This record gives sequence, C-alpha cells and structure tokens, in this order.
Amino acid sequence: MACSSIFNDVIGPVMRGPSSSHSAAACRIGLIARDLIAGNIENVVIDYDPNGSLVTTHESQGSDMGLYSGLLGWNPDDEKMKDFMQGIKEAGINIKVNYTSYGAKHPNTYRMKISNSQISHTMTAISTGGGAIEITEIDGAEVSVCGDYYELIVYTDNLDDVKSSISSAINFDFLECKKGLKNFVEIKSHTQFSNSDIEKVKVISGVKNVSYLKPVLPVLSRKNVNVPFLYCSEMQEYAEKKNLNIWQTAVDYESSRGGITEKEVFEKMRKIVHIMDQSIKTGLKGTYYEDRILQCQSAGFKEKMAKKVLLDGGVLNTIVLYVTAVMEVKSSMGVIVAAPTAGSCGTIPGSILGAAHLMNKDESEIVKAMLAAGIIGVFISEHSTFSAEIGGCQAECGAASSMAAAGLVYLAGGTLKQSIAAASMALQNSLGMICDPVGNRVEVPCLGKNVMAASNAVSCANMALANFDPVVTFDEVVDTMFDVGKSLPHELRCTALGGLSITPSARAVEKRLKKFKLC
Repeated sequence: MACSSIFNDVIGPVMRGPSSSHSAAACRIGLIARDLIAGNIENVVIDYDPNGSLVTTHESQGSDMGLYSGLLGWNPDDEKMKDFMQGIKEAGINIKVNYTSYGAKHPNTYRMKISNSQISHTMTAISTGGGAIEITEIDGAEVSVCGDYYELIVYTDNLDDVKSSISSAINFDFLECKKGLKNFVEIKSHTQFSNSDIEKVKVISGVKNVSYLKPVLPVLSRKNVNVPFLYCSEMQEYAEKKNLNIWQTAVDYESSRGGITEKEVFEKMRKIVHIMDQSIKTGLKGTYYEDRILQCQSAGFKEKMAKKVLLDGGVLNTIVLYVTAVMEVKSSMGVIVAAPTAGSCGTIPGSILGAAHLMNKDESEIVKAMLAAGIIGVFISEHSTFSAEIGGCQAECGAASSMAAAGLVYLAGGTLKQSIAAASMALQNSLGMICDPVGNRVEVPCLGKNVMAASNAVSCANMALANFDPVVTFDEVVDTMFDVGKSLPHELRCTALGGLSITPSARAVEKRLKKFKLC
C-alpha cells in the first residue's frame, strides 16, 4: 500500500452520512464494484461476518446507504444518497444480505457477489478507517486495490502471453498476473487509460473481458513514490535542516506523495477549509432531520452565549458552538469533511476555525493551520489507525484532538516543536477512549466526545505554548494508541455491544428510531 496522503487518508473525504468508515468507505467500495461489472448490475449478495462490526451497524451507521449509493454510481457527497433505496428500486437491482461466519480478518469486511444475466464477479473489501478502503480479493485472487490508481482487470486463461502482449501495447505503472476462480492480469496506472488503450487490450488474443476500475481517491499514487519523512521525529529533523515551519513540511510531504505542486496542495486545502466553513454556517442556521437522536441544539447554545448566561469559557465557548454546528450538519445528512473521520468531524473545524475567527486570522492562516493538523494526522494514519472498529474512539476523537492541538499552536504563533508537544499531550490524554454509540447512531456520546476533544486540544495547545513537557514523544504515543486499541474489548469498538450502547436509555432510543433504516 502507498504511504498515507493528507487528502486521501487524513483530511477528507467530503461526504454525507453518519460515518466515514461506513457511509463514505462503503460508497467507494460500491463504486469500484460497479466498475468491475461495467455498471450493469442486476443482483448483489452481501455477506457480513457476525464477528465483525457490520452485522449490528450496516443499517444504522450508513453502510447500506453508502454501498448502495456507490452501486448506483453516486459519490459520497451526492445529495441523492438519502433516497438510496428508491434509487436501487428504480435501477432494478436485487440485493440480498447474509449474516454468515467466514473468518473475516477485519471488522469492516464486505464480501460480495455482483452479477447480471451474462456475468458475475466476487469481491471482498475492507473499510480501514476515515473513508479509506482496500479491495482485498477479486474473483478469488488476492489483490490490493485502494482506489488510488486507474486499473484494468484483464480476464484470460493465457496469463503469460497476454501479459507479454499488454507490456508492448500500452503504458502503465504496474502489471501483475493473478490466479483465482477467474485468472486475470491486473494493470495499474497513475494516468487515465484512453479508449484506444482499452481497445488495444481487448483485441489481444486470449483476452475474454476487461473491467476498468476508476480511482475513488483525490490524490493518485504512482511508481517510485518518495516522501521526505514517515515519522514525526524525521519530520522534525527535516524541518530543522531546511528551516521550515510545520505547515511547510506538510506541503513538502503532500507534494512529494501526490506528485502535485506546492500550489496545488495549498489550493486543495483551501477548498477543504471552504467546505468546513460552509458546514459551520449551515449548522448555525439550524438543521432539522427526523431520523436522528439529537435535534438542533446549537441555536440554544448560541442564544445563551449572546445573553452571557454561560460560564465565561473564552474561545472555548465559540469552539463548542462550532463543533456542535458541524455535528448537527452531519446528523442531518448535510455535507461535511471527515477530519479525520465523520464521527470526529466537528473537532478540527470547530477548534481551528473557531479560534481563527476570534483571532481575526485570514483564510491563508487557517489553511496553514489545517495543513499543520494534516501532517500530524499522517503519522497517525501511517503507524496506527483512524478506525474505531480497531482502536476505539481514541482513534477518532483522540486523533482529531491531537491534530487540532497542533493547528491551534500554529495559529497562536507557536513553533514546530510546540505543535508536536501539543499533539503528543492531546493524544496521551485520549488513550483508552471507547466507542459506544447510543442507538447505533453516530451522535451520542459522539457530540460530547468531539466537544471534549476540542477542549483538550485548546488546553494542550496552551500547555505547549507555555513549554509544558510532554515527556513521551509523539511517535511513541501513536504506537501506544495502536496497542491500547487492540487491547480494547470487541464490544467497546463501535459494535454497539457495550458501554453506553446497551444502557436502558440507549435501548429506548433504538426502539424509538427502529422505524428508520437510513442512518
């Protein structure tokens, strides 16, 4: 797998729905499945392993919505997503879901068979956290398709001859023969295959069929990718040698990772900031959505702030308001940025934009702070996880808190060393945080945990600016978070089988919302 990207793995995707690892990731899996059968889908059979997380969450946390939307060709931020069942009906796609034990190695495993009257394919995929995915099997052959290449799947019984003919016909990055229930040659390219390229492959003797899988990630991979660092300690050494601040190291990293210019990196993040800002504004206007636990509460908080009824929290009250606004947009099927996940989507924009607005920082400074947060997230993505199903909520809100703390230090004029210290302390404070959604929805206690994560970020930023000693290095804390996550019981990792999820109050919420199947 390629090294992590800020825009693929950390700040993004832009999406609708309650959960990035369910809604957005499932949508991306559906899009690839659709391409595998060239969009001509009649029947889909999906198997979920009861030992994973999806048996208890695929309806309520948006996996069905995301997967079926992808099968229809809709993207993760498509406004039609909430009408996915009507779309499936109109498309004439028959879907069957089975709960069956098959030894799934990952808690978010989708085993699928897609077919029409002429052809069928099997595919196994996993959602790895924050909207990232990996297709691990196609037609019985082991693969690693992450949605960051253009790919051709060339079916043939004559692998060696077809491989040789392809090598002389078209340009590509990687080519590999795969043996399974159906044999095929897998071809990866960082540039789009032309119609002419595809025709050249189709007419090669021995080729039976060709599937064209298009990328689902915003930053593509390519052959011989070299990044300047992969650990926080390496980033610090790199910055010191080149006299860079933290946001500049982020630009250098992402430019190298994606093969894009520094200006393109900055502009990509600027667009992300615009979407985050719009989410806050939308939330502050008030949102309504019947199928959720918590209706609009940000309006009441804003009113109490204006009347000075609340305790004087300074910047923190504005941040709490912004965090709540973003979370309410998410829960009303509005557009948000998973940063690093949908379940933690309020922490980073609420913290950084809330502080920046009160400090009268311009847009460029907000973009730089978001880049600072992004590079901290790269180290978590690369060496730990953003998946609550693997690491609990420490991997979502804990990670977001750490990233936000680094961005806040930059906004306040702190040094790179202070940003790293803040990130380390914030993550240390989050170790062991469980994921126990009430009513199987990503709302309670998720809102409170986002507020706590933002509050933690502010406190740790100030501690770092005052030169508090984090004692434990950031890289060590990331490793520890991964180890702690593995030690958490299965019931406390986003399965709705433990913690607050099984309280009488939670059961009452489930009963009240039972009529809804969307998210």
